[in-house]
Amino acid sequence: LHKGLIDSYPFVFIMLGKIASGRLVASAVLRECRRALAVGMSSSCPLSVTAGPRTTKLSSPLAYSTSRFQSTAAVEQEEKTVEQGEKPFVSTPDRKYEFFSNVELTPEGVAVIRFDCPKKVNSISFAMAEEAGNFGMRKLSTPDRKYEFFSNVELTPEGVAVIRFDCPKKVNSISFAMAEEARKLWNEEIVDNSQVKAVVFSSAKPNMFIAGADIPDIQKVENKQDFIPLIEKGINFFQSLREKGVPLVCAIDGPCLGGGLEWTMWCDYRVASDSPKTVLGLPEVKLGLLPGFGGTQNLPELVGTQAAMDMMLTGKNVRPDKAKKMGLVDLVVAPQSVESSAIQSAVDIMNGKIKLKKKPKSFMNRIVEDTMIGQKMMWDQVKKMVDKNTNGNYPAPYAIMQCVQHGIANPATRFQNEREQFAKLAATPESEALIGIFDGMTQMKKNPFEGTGVPVSTVAVMGAGLMGAGIGQVTAEKGMTVLLKDRNDEAIERGESYMRGNWDKKLKRKRLSQFQHNLNTSNVVGLTDDSPTWKKHFGNADMVIEAVFEDLDLKKKIVADVESVTPDHCVFASNTSAIPIEAIAEGAKRPENIIGMHYFSPVPSMPLLEIIPHGGTSENTKATAFDVGTKQGKTCIVVKDVPGFYVNRCLGPFLVEVSAVVRDGVSLEKLDKSIKDFGMPVGPVTLADEVGIDVVSHVASFLSEADLGVRMEGGDISLMKNMIGKGWLGKKSGQGFYTYDKKKKGKTVSAEVKSYLKDFVQQDLNLDEKEIQDRIVSRFVNEAAMCLQDEIIANPVVGDIGLVFGTGFAPFRGGPFRYLDQVGVSQYVDRMNYFADKYGAQFEPCQLLKDYAATNKKFHSN
Repeated sequence: LHKGLIDSYPFVFIMLGKIASGRLVASAVLRECRRALAVGMSSSCPLSVTAGPRTTKLSSPLAYSTSRFQSTAAVEQEEKTVEQGEKPFVSTPDRKYEFFSNVELTPEGVAVIRFDCPKKVNSISFAMAEEAGNFGMRKLSTPDRKYEFFSNVELTPEGVAVIRFDCPKKVNSISFAMAEEARKLWNEEIVDNSQVKAVVFSSAKPNMFIAGADIPDIQKVENKQDFIPLIEKGINFFQSLREKGVPLVCAIDGPCLGGGLEWTMWCDYRVASDSPKTVLGLPEVKLGLLPGFGGTQNLPELVGTQAAMDMMLTGKNVRPDKAKKMGLVDLVVAPQSVESSAIQSAVDIMNGKIKLKKKPKSFMNRIVEDTMIGQKMMWDQVKKMVDKNTNGNYPAPYAIMQCVQHGIANPATRFQNEREQFAKLAATPESEALIGIFDGMTQMKKNPFEGTGVPVSTVAVMGAGLMGAGIGQVTAEKGMTVLLKDRNDEAIERGESYMRGNWDKKLKRKRLSQFQHNLNTSNVVGLTDDSPTWKKHFGNADMVIEAVFEDLDLKKKIVADVESVTPDHCVFASNTSAIPIEAIAEGAKRPENIIGMHYFSPVPSMPLLEIIPHGGTSENTKATAFDVGTKQGKTCIVVKDVPGFYVNRCLGPFLVEVSAVVRDGVSLEKLDKSIKDFGMPVGPVTLADEVGIDVVSHVASFLSEADLGVRMEGGDISLMKNMIGKGWLGKKSGQGFYTYDKKKKGKTVSAEVKSYLKDFVQQDLNLDEKEIQDRIVSRFVNEAAMCLQDEIIANPVVGDIGLVFGTGFAPFRGGPFRYLDQVGVSQYVDRMNYFADKYGAQFEPCQLLKDYAATNKKFHSN
């Protein structure tokens, strides 16, 4: 370790070293060492600043050592550049200064001053300081901006035209207006300009290339067949780029998605930055669409059919290092160098130093992709995978397959077929539903509260179990200090082990750097009831999130304990799944600081967070909770403080009806299959096992005694309550409805469970799949509508997002309210009335549904 670090923390290491005995204390030593190291490293990060292609290292001993470590790759790249004789980018204006590049003024009025001393390193000399003082005497200016979506075109001395995307909004996106301006720019400045020898497409926005198409533009097109001529116009534009006959190079820094990636694939060479924010992908399938600007044809040519299908069918992002291995990009450099490297690459292509060639296929890929037998096997496997993952509910993956196959067989009409398939998909209800979800996610990003959130840098998490550790993980990953507190070292170690295990997996999959792994780990401070300093630590907490057992008395005791040691501004959030927040706040010293933050398990992968203020919660507390949840990467919805809140309140009648259909003779396997066929990611039986029979039973029991009345009748929740007594707690215990064997994949129904269910069944109604689906889903949907009627949720968008992200409600149906719009509210009410007559009053549709049915009203306008 660096001497400066040892000098700073000797007492910590010596004292812990003396008492170290046993694995738990050893892990505590390691935890403190990591924390000490990362505190030093993180404190130096702001001192590493960019200066042209160089990295400036400030001379604090610790800062210098860590900055030098971080910049090794950049230094090696620079030395390699010098060895190869590559020249740095020289801008067109005459250079005015010896120690600085010319000052640039952005359209927003930001003056960019770049250190650029004559020597290899930047250093502060008297002459440099004197020159810096002259800035005040010079007037900064910038040419009049010609375009709305692009910066003015620059031409380097070598004849490279630099075209930078710079849309008015925070992100660059391809809209109809942007596409029209691109054509105008190209025709006016490039087509007939003999000085242009090459073109580089870059971005004026840091960490932002092109995020994709402008979704509102897609929604505005009422007749989806109008997409065919619109896309054809776009394809003609991209083909005109190639007709210029000059090298086309892209400088990619930040998201390069959808239409942005398609733009780059019409170019000859792609340079990407190694920034963590740089990702490449074609996510159109997630919107029920396909890449329409040549993506289904150009991507397979670049990376091969198998890799292309994987990207397009999953919509997943690819990091730059993997993109280079695939052949999707040609060069990966530091973010500071991406544009200059792209310009130099364009020059080298012009001069013949870089020969344009595609990445050769491996022998196995040639066998699979270029032979008739191999192709047949490949497409059979692709279809099996699509069938398994979509259950036939999503048309977009099948259309993507058709486009690629058609393009191979009919190259002359490949782009025409692609745009026709795009127009068909755009007209499907599945695409409308998926775009609706995307739209809803965008709406949920805006903090709806008027108060000013408290800046949160330290979050205490009470309880190191699965939920607490998960909350700690997503908090630490965002740079906040986590005080993870539980009863003893064993509990803390389990929680920290859970987090480390997840980070180890990310590290192994190269989704996390070793530095970030260390930083995440160091952000977690384990504390126990016996820790002498836990109260002092909590004195620095800006927020406390409790994730303990569902016991009101325990939660109220924790509130009292925490309020006695935390500062006045500290927000207290409860992760209760059903207990009213008002009850938890009763008797508190600072009830205005108390709020509900209901996470879903497993926390690192479940995207939803319910924010539940009680009647006395302050606006600042609400705003703080929303800000923290958003920073943790969650989609936040605000719901009313009632038993079960929104998601679990909807699950209550759903679970009761699950027990009812089991009592009516439906087998576990048939029940799960029916609901999966409806579009849910897992069946209700599997869901109960994965969440935990004890947890599900508790929620159902709690809601049965709450204010739902007849809506919690019709079934028998003792089905699960009795299982708890047998120790059948679900997947976590190895036995729930299904039996789970760690040594074997899959699950089975044991003879003991079959016998238990046989005694539970009262009659076998021989229900078909449609009736099973309608009975269970209608209870779910009706309760969602009831929540809207009772103003538990603000609007149908919140309701759709809540159940799609909180329960996996069939995404291609868009959520319960968009589903009602698609099938017709009137028709659905008729179906529920039929069930009410047949099975009982629990199926009575709520008044809101009856009102909408009577007036043929829809929940969504589009």
